Amino acid sequence: MANKKERTLVIIKPDGVQRSLMGEILGRYERLGLKLIAAKFVLPTPEKATEHYMVGGEEWLENVGKKAAAAYEKKGLKSPYATSRENGMAILKSNASYLASGPVLAMVWQGAHSVEVVRKITGSTEPRTSDIGTIRGDYMLDSYQMADTDERSIRNLIHASGEVDEAEKEIPIWFNDDELIEYRIAQERILYDADFGGILE
Repeated sequence: MANKKERTLVIIKPDGVQRSLMGEILGRYERLGLKLIAAKFVLPTPEKATEHYMVGGEEWLENVGKKAAAAYEKKGLKSPYATSRENGMAILKSNASYLASGPVLAMVWQGAHSVEVVRKITGSTEPRTSDIGTIRGDYMLDSYQMADTDERSIRNLIHASGEVDEAEKEIPIWFNDDELIEYRIAQERILYDADFGGILE
């Protein structure tokens, strides 16, 4: 059974705010049928940004470092870092600096399969290879190649939780329990009721 109250964290990053895409991005998630239950316009501190990326702990550092090293090898290059953890730390520093570089819009969206459908409509991490029709594919042109050349984090407009357990760890970093608003919207009957009984007068 799908959890109709599954929650996911979405952050419109500084580049999305600066390009005036907040309304467009919110509209995409609303049209999916998701419900916005919290929103906060905030300037993250470097500490908050680091805490956000470190929800995966040491395992995240190792994994992201390994992926980066593999990407170097694929291009016929050698990683400039001696270990996966060092590579991961460099990525962490870059990502945190990017997230803390300007105001962001942090949001919690709720609905069945929210983590999965938000990731799908957001698009893959690299905008260049994101499908047309996704937010990143339609509104951003950055690539790993450009980011590597400039020695910076890739600019991809949005953070969206990758797994349900990840969302459950990320949401409390940005929101207190009393900031998550429980309410009903009319479209939930259309999305979740077993039949359409009661629609006609």
